[in-house]
Amino acid sequence: MAIHNRDDDPFLSQINVTPLVDVMLVLLIIFMVTAPMLQEGFDVNLPKVEANPISLKTRDEPIIVTISRKGEVFINKNRMDLSTLGEKLKAIYERKREKMVLIKADEKVPYGFVAKTMAEIRKAGIQRVGMLTEPPEIQ
Repeated sequence: MAIHNRDDDPFLSQINVTPLVDVMLVLLIIFMVTAPMLQEGFDVNLPKVEANPISLKTRDEPIIVTISRKGEVFINKNRMDLSTLGEKLKAIYERKREKMVLIKADEKVPYGFVAKTMAEIRKAGIQRVGMLTEPPEIQ
């Protein structure tokens, strides 16, 4: 009977993790590059004004209500009627202490429609309402 010594074994039973690390680094770089491009929303022409930025002193990100040029109201990518906006926001913020909504309205939307949207948001019990704008282009 032959007895084999472990030192004589030509096969190693170690796992080579270098390819795994390479693949994970490539995936990390891909996700870091694509993550900023995944912002949800709709393309609207925001009014260009000079204004001081809103201080976001909340732990949670505020919800953005988008009003398209056609007068459609969206929360994230969900379209909804103006009449149900308040109920939906009330349900979203039901258990949160800090309530803030930002309105992102196209510059061609009539002021009256934006005011009605703000009124629905206030009816939901949200007092902190801000407007998103773009800074004017410097020439």
